[in-house]
Amino acid sequence: MTMSIEEIAVKLKNAATFIGKRVVNREEVIEQAFCALLTGEHLLLQSRTGVGKTLLAEQIFGMFTGANIFRVQASKEQQPDTYFGGLDIEQLKTGMITHNTTGSLVESEFGFIDEIFDANDFTLRALLSLLNERRLIRGVQNVEAKVHTVIAATNYLRVSEVTEALLDRFMYKALILPDKEPYNQFKIAQKYLMHGGRTIEPPAKIPFSELSEMNRIITGHDTGYHIIMKPEDLYFTNLVIRHFEFLRNRSLRESHKGQSTAHYNDFYISPRTQAKSLDLLRALALLRGRTYVTHEDISKLYFIFATVGVPEEVALYKKAFQTVQNTMVSSNGFDQIATLLAFETLLQHVREDRSLLDQPLGELTQTPLRRNFIEWFKETFGGVDKTVAQNRRSLEQFISEFVPACDEVRELKVSVEQLMTKVFQEIEREQARAEERKQQKEGQATQQ
Repeated sequence: MTMSIEEIAVKLKNAATFIGKRVVNREEVIEQAFCALLTGEHLLLQSRTGVGKTLLAEQIFGMFTGANIFRVQASKEQQPDTYFGGLDIEQLKTGMITHNTTGSLVESEFGFIDEIFDANDFTLRALLSLLNERRLIRGVQNVEAKVHTVIAATNYLRVSEVTEALLDRFMYKALILPDKEPYNQFKIAQKYLMHGGRTIEPPAKIPFSELSEMNRIITGHDTGYHIIMKPEDLYFTNLVIRHFEFLRNRSLRESHKGQSTAHYNDFYISPRTQAKSLDLLRALALLRGRTYVTHEDISKLYFIFATVGVPEEVALYKKAFQTVQNTMVSSNGFDQIATLLAFETLLQHVREDRSLLDQPLGELTQTPLRRNFIEWFKETFGGVDKTVAQNRRSLEQFISEFVPACDEVRELKVSVEQLMTKVFQEIEREQARAEERKQQKEGQATQQ
C-alpha cells in the first residue's frame, strides 16, 4: 500500500464531508454508507419519493475511480438476465444456461438498484447468492463476482419469504425522512439551483484499490496491519449487544401486549451479524485514523443493529450502551473483566501446554495474568514458588476469593470457574491414564 492508513482515512473523511455539502443534512447516513463500503457490505435506503436516494448513492459511488458501476431500475417484468447479463444463445442451443456477464452486476464493483422491491420474487431469489457469497450461481454456471457494495433504494418494504432473505443481505439499513426544517429546505433549494439535482465532480477521487486495501485490513485479510481491540472492550461490546436485544424484545412485547408471540417475530441478532459488527468497529476506528477501537466506536454499532433514521431503534441502542457502560464504570467492572479474561487466557495456555504448571508460579505469571494476580499471590503466599499441586490450588484460590462487582462480572466468573474445572479434570484424566500405562508396563516387565 503506497499510502498510510491515516492518509487514506483523511481522504475518506474528506470525501464524506464533500458529499455532506452536496446532500444536505444526511451526515449520519453518509457515515453509515462509508462503513458499508469499508466493510464490503450492502446498504438499503428507504424513503418516500423525491428525497434524494438516487443522488446520494450516485454521489457516493462518484467519489471513487477504477470501479465499474452497475445501475438498474427494478420492475416486475425483469428477469435475472437484467442483472447477470443476457443468455449465451450458442450455449443455450446445447441446453446449457449460461450468462454473458460483461457489463452486468457480476462484473461491477458497485451496484445501484432503484426500487428493488418492484422486482419479482424469482429475480430477487436469484440475487441472493450474488449479494451474499459474491458468486453467480445459475444452473451449471458458478463464477466469482466482483461485487463489493450494492446500494438499493425503495419507497416501501414488501414482506415475503424471499424479501426477508433479501433484507438479511443488506447489513446496513437507513430510513431517510423528508426534511421540512426551513433552513435545511433553504440549503437544499440552493444546491438544486446550483446543480439541478445532479451529482458533481469531486476535486479528488479515491482509487478503488485503496478502498479495497482498507477492506482487507478491516476484515483481517491483510495480516500486515491490525486494528487493536482490548479483550475487555470486546466483552463489553457483547454485553451491550445482548442488552440491546433484550430492550428491543421488551419493547416489542409492550407494543403487542395481549397478543401471543405468533402475531410478531422476536428481534434476533444472528451470530453472523454479531461477528460482522466487529468489522464495523474496525471501520469506524479507521475512519477516524486510528488503529485501535474505542468506546466511541462501540456507541455507533446501531449502524448495523438498527435502522438509521428510526429514532426509537437508535435510542434503544444508545440506552443499552449507556446503561452497560455506566454499570461497568461505577463498579470497576472493566478492570475485573480484564483480570478474568487474562485468567481465562492463562487457562487456555495450560490446556494446550500442561508443562506450564510445572514452572514456578513467578514465571507463570509472565503469561497474561497481569499485575493484580502477581500482587495477590505475593500478599497471600509471600511470593514463594510452589509445586505443581500448589500452583493449581493457588489458581483455584484466586478465583474463589475473586469478588465480582456486578452481575455481568459474576456471569464471567462462573464461566471461567467452569473452564478451570474442565481443564483440571482433563489434566487428572491424562495423569490417570499415564499412571495406568505405567502400571501395565511394570506388570508386563514382572511377568517377563
